[in-house]
Amino acid sequence: MNFWKRLLPVAIASALAACSTTQPSNVEVAPQPPEQPVVSQPEMPEVSQPPVVVEPSVTEPAEVEKPVVENKPPKTEPEKPPVVAKPTKTEDGKLILGEEEFVSLVDFKITTKARIDTGATTSSLSAVDIVPFERDGKDWVKFKVKHKGIESKEISLPIKRWVKIKQSSSEESDKRPVIATVIKIGDMDSSTEFTLADRTHLSFPILLGRSFFRDVAVVDVAQKYVQPKP
Repeated sequence: MNFWKRLLPVAIASALAACSTTQPSNVEVAPQPPEQPVVSQPEMPEVSQPPVVVEPSVTEPAEVEKPVVENKPPKTEPEKPPVVAKPTKTEDGKLILGEEEFVSLVDFKITTKARIDTGATTSSLSAVDIVPFERDGKDWVKFKVKHKGIESKEISLPIKRWVKIKQSSSEESDKRPVIATVIKIGDMDSSTEFTLADRTHLSFPILLGRSFFRDVAVVDVAQKYVQPKP
């Protein structure tokens, strides 16, 4: 009895499965169209395309804005006053001398600066190696003109006279020989007397005193180098 109870459900399930898979006879099945043959397309030859030419791009230069130039009138420099030449002579023909002037020693072929001293009586020339001697019964002296940057050869000249020079810094007097030589200042040549002394420690190798310019020149101490350099 138990055997049939177990077999009956299996049989029912098998019958139901068979009914579901069996198609009814009255159902028409649509006929399938015949397969169309596959026609292969003829292979087309490959056509080469012409190369594409790419023109280089040209960059136009940027337009630079030019500055606007205004038409301004040219600057005119102020007119300089005309240079007025200083007079070198007075109306009566005397030389005008400043506190300092250029002087040429003609006999020694030396041009140098000189100080014009209205307080000195006698002119003075810087000399070294001063040696008095006697020639033909007369007093002579040999010496060299020397100062900063200038030095002459040894020269011998007759002594005109002897003078005693008293220094302001000392009570003693100094005896010096006086010689005469030609100097040129401006356009004037003149034979001038000089005392010989070592002036290498002073600023000027020549000092012109009143004995030189008394009758030939006037002195303006406010000026310098009024006369042209010889």
